[in-house]
Amino acid sequence: MWYIDIASNFTVTWPYRTRNLTETTMTKEQFVPKIIKKLAAQIGATVLWEPEYGFGGQITFSNGKKSFFWHHILNINFQASVDISTDKGFASSFLKALGYNVPEGQTFFSDEVNERLPANSKRNIDDGFKFAKTLGFPVIVKPNSLTQGMLVTKVHSQTEYYQTAEQIFLKDSVLIVQRFYSGRDYRIVVLDDEVIAAYERIPLFVVGDGTSSIWELVRQKKETFLTNGREARVNIEDYRIQSNLQRHNLNLESVLPKGAKLSLLDNANLTTGGEAVDVTEDIHPDFYKLAVSVTKDMGLRLCGVDVMTGDLTLPLKDYVLIEINGTPGLRHYASLGESQAKRVEDLYLKIIKIMESE
Repeated sequence: MWYIDIASNFTVTWPYRTRNLTETTMTKEQFVPKIIKKLAAQIGATVLWEPEYGFGGQITFSNGKKSFFWHHILNINFQASVDISTDKGFASSFLKALGYNVPEGQTFFSDEVNERLPANSKRNIDDGFKFAKTLGFPVIVKPNSLTQGMLVTKVHSQTEYYQTAEQIFLKDSVLIVQRFYSGRDYRIVVLDDEVIAAYERIPLFVVGDGTSSIWELVRQKKETFLTNGREARVNIEDYRIQSNLQRHNLNLESVLPKGAKLSLLDNANLTTGGEAVDVTEDIHPDFYKLAVSVTKDMGLRLCGVDVMTGDLTLPLKDYVLIEINGTPGLRHYASLGESQAKRVEDLYLKIIKIMESE
């Protein structure tokens, strides 16, 4: 499989596990440790680093307290709350029980999982298709526990459903089928009672110039990301991109008219080439309150709250909580500009000061 961002792969063996790393992964996983190194010096703390790659370590504060961190994960949230937020099905069921609007959906299981379930709980890939038909196409089909928008797909037909479901079951034992909701996709990052950042996420797209192929437009976009200090993993052979092209009777060699915009993916994750528009200064108090309330109700202190709505800057009318994230990464957001990078640095300073004092 060919990727736009080709990098040399190598394998690193950790105790009890093996990690496949690339040069891009190395840069990504060192983002927060670099911030912590800077901030620790500012507050008089010392850091014992993981010796080979510096992905994590232990902070010793001036008062003698110690705390570990790993990549962008710091000891700020309770583990059970993080685990529930990672399981999209569980998180959605709790949010619904707490009175929040969540997507209408259902979980379905691989054959291996169904073998261990009681008869009244078994739901297989075919049951997922039947449920999708009751919702009406298009629907969203996504893995239950994978992150960064991996395999999240808007499917329009039986063929696309089974193609997506089979791909998901290669990597996750549980998939979710959800009703499709139109609107704008926002991420709100909360720390305790404060909204740290809010931004609209726009799915990967290209704009035609009348001469370049879609393949060339994607390559140019990747170069722009790199110029701006951002790595985005864009797999041009992703079946979701191929399906979107086929739906528009296009292929990678097609040339878009000048000014024509084409969305290549339906999920808006920044990791897969989505773009962000910062609305932190303009978020309406209704959504500010909603995000803080969700974070507290789910037992989290730091949380990324993903909301689908019409406009985050206007009073709250209709919304759907798409997901929550107990370990939100802000590397892509920080690459938007100096003010965003400063917000991210300030966030981590607040977090390590909390770890020092509690």
